[in-house]
Amino acid sequence: MRLLYFALSLALTAPALFAADLERAKEIVENKCHHCHGRDGEGSSAIYPRLAAQHEEYIAKQLADFKSGRRKGTMNEMAADLSEEEMIALGQYFAAKPPRSHRIRDQELAAVGYYIYHKGNKFSDVPACETCHGSQGEGTIQLPRLAGQHKRYLADQLRNFGNRTRSNDNAIMHSVASRLTELEIEAVSLYVSGMVPSGE
Repeated sequence: MRLLYFALSLALTAPALFAADLERAKEIVENKCHHCHGRDGEGSSAIYPRLAAQHEEYIAKQLADFKSGRRKGTMNEMAADLSEEEMIALGQYFAAKPPRSHRIRDQELAAVGYYIYHKGNKFSDVPACETCHGSQGEGTIQLPRLAGQHKRYLADQLRNFGNRTRSNDNAIMHSVASRLTELEIEAVSLYVSGMVPSGE
């Protein structure tokens, strides 16, 4: 796995060194990924994450974590036979797909989510989500793009971080998610599902 993380770190600084085989990525998507994530990363169900427009480095890293067992879930089996090059190629494939967002119907609940996302909750020491994930939910190469993600998936992940069912990337997120109430989890997940980063 050291070799994989070395390859991913190089990809962050010199992406031109990796000529991703996007045709191979498309083949993998057709044979495996599209059943849950859709051919364009739109997500076939709200229980699966949308991958469209996600940061390629973040996707590759999550696949590596699933393969190594650092992150637990149904993806462990799916990632087991992926090579380093295929993980990088899949990241690039989905990153190039257009983002989507959800229509928000419960504006009052979304308003609570807006407050938590942008301001946090000083009474329970919950920091603003935008501090790490950006004011438009755009994320970074290390942190996921949240804008437009399925509400149910977001809420499930927050709960998993809170109770440490999510076994990777949970050091900071556990301290945040464990302080959120159920109302706050539902509200911020709803709000984020309707976000689209500026310029997209």
